[in-house]
Amino acid sequence: MSTTENVREAYEYCRNVTLKYAKTFYFASIFLPKPKRNACYAVYAFCRYIDDLIDENVTAGGGRADREAIDMTIARWRNDLDAVYAGRKIATPVMLAWGDTLRRFNIRRSLPDELIEGVMTDLRQSVRFDTFGQLHDYCYKVASVVGLMTSEIFGYSDPVALRHAVDLGIAMQLTNILRDVSEDFGNDRIYIPNEEMARFGLDDGAIGARRVCENFRRMMAFQIERAHAYYDSADIGIAMLEGDSRLTVTLMSHNYRRILGVIERNGYDVFSSRASVPLHRKLMTIPVLWYVTR
Repeated sequence: MSTTENVREAYEYCRNVTLKYAKTFYFASIFLPKPKRNACYAVYAFCRYIDDLIDENVTAGGGRADREAIDMTIARWRNDLDAVYAGRKIATPVMLAWGDTLRRFNIRRSLPDELIEGVMTDLRQSVRFDTFGQLHDYCYKVASVVGLMTSEIFGYSDPVALRHAVDLGIAMQLTNILRDVSEDFGNDRIYIPNEEMARFGLDDGAIGARRVCENFRRMMAFQIERAHAYYDSADIGIAMLEGDSRLTVTLMSHNYRRILGVIERNGYDVFSSRASVPLHRKLMTIPVLWYVTR
């Protein structure tokens, strides 16, 4: 099999990974030119690849990670990254596609390292943040970093666009956190900062009770308002992207932001069901957003 065929199959593998794990982006990506679309698939599959490497070393007993195995996995991952950035081929589909993407787009080496730092946070037995500053740092590493990678693929006319790409990552990760309060608590994770929980008279026990009291509604309304502010900032940067990328990013931002509206319409009840936007409603937004982003 030729190198070209290997790379083509590698991108197809990444496309399938993206379809499985990043449906909102996959839906929006169809409007990108194929070279950009494939590169974005490589980025998303690469992010998933990190998670899968970690998962391989989680013991069956209680699902707890073995620290030594995790450290060895991360060392292996960083060695593979060093090799790919040095121009050497790693014969796995994700790393083949990642290497080809790096030859086409300037994705700086520090970004994957920041991503792994964020992933490591979720490996802790219990996740809590005292302040929003700590949460912001986490959101940057697990989400904004991905936005910075894909921004190099989308293309931009002004480097200020990168600051707004960071804000889109923060907004989307905050949306994930608000949508997944119940599921995360089941895994002993509360991402809402302790000081903000206390401000609204809430604690771990209140989340564990899964009761939508008035204090919980007020806290969620506060969090949603902040997420909207980050989406507003992100929208400013979309106009700075290359024309053939704007619709994709607008769709991602718009459809993720709509999850906040679903949470509000559900009376902030994130315990009874998971807020989502049906595909047919996503499709209905395309004509208007296409016109806006021309």
